[in-house]
Amino acid sequence: MAPRPRLLAESEWLARRRAHEARVRVWTDPHQTRQAHGEKHPVEDFLWEYYSYRPSWLRRWHPGPDVVLLGEAAREYLRWPEYELVRVERTAADATNAADAASSAGGGTAGSEFVEGVRVNCAAFDAKRRESLAWLLGLLRATAERAPSFACFGLHEWAMVYRLAPGDVRHAQLPLRFPPEEIARIVESLPIRCSHFDAFRFFTPAARPLNRLQPERATTAQLEQRGCLHANMDLYKWAFKLAPFTPSELMADCFALAREIREVDMRASAYDCTSLGLAPIAIETADGRADYERRQRDFAERSQPLRARLIAVCERLLAS
Repeated sequence: MAPRPRLLAESEWLARRRAHEARVRVWTDPHQTRQAHGEKHPVEDFLWEYYSYRPSWLRRWHPGPDVVLLGEAAREYLRWPEYELVRVERTAADATNAADAASSAGGGTAGSEFVEGVRVNCAAFDAKRRESLAWLLGLLRATAERAPSFACFGLHEWAMVYRLAPGDVRHAQLPLRFPPEEIARIVESLPIRCSHFDAFRFFTPAARPLNRLQPERATTAQLEQRGCLHANMDLYKWAFKLAPFTPSELMADCFALAREIREVDMRASAYDCTSLGLAPIAIETADGRADYERRQRDFAERSQPLRARLIAVCERLLAS
């Protein structure tokens, strides 16, 4: 049985929508300004180009499942096929601002009334996507339950430039912190333990055999673990894959974490990001590796509540 919906008065949900847009514009506006001027940012562009979710989409506010938007302005959401117009009973406990909602009396229990509103229809989730949704739920649960690993030290970024000429690297606008020979020595002196397929697939051919694991797309659910920076960045990807069913506050929370992680990812890489105001995390030293692990543990802990919220969205969609 679906939970009783939460009713939001027009003034309340419009305020939440404005707050969401103001929050994400801090991220979207600088990116779009750079785009307009043909400027690149090798750290922040990743979140837009690799994940391919448009800034305008991130700015849109969606309430998520089991929320009914009241008031005339809510009807604009009906332009999306996942939304529906509903008639629900509002009790005194629901009525935070009775004058703000379009309502019609009659038919309710004592002290209640029926009101019209708009909600996202969980039953409208594409049946063809349910198999992938079940896979995602399994992945999120497995990652949440699996013991995290903190022994990779961000070497995946080094493996992506291993034995490449400086002109062949992905972020050619950034200098490398060391000559290619020294990068190779550092990579070969430390064990590579990358469990994330979407990082491993960008390893240079020479670096692939050095990884203690050989992840494949098919083994993602068996290997993904929350100590991995990229697994935690991917929470943003899973959040937008479920749009418009994902509450936008959750999507923004996932983006905020991914943005922090991306910065650490590049600071710990072989690239010199000081021109971007980012000091290196020197994982080639014992102190640098300890610093990286401390941040890794923090991200692993902070990712868990977000993962739990995504699991709840998946479970709700599969139950409808």
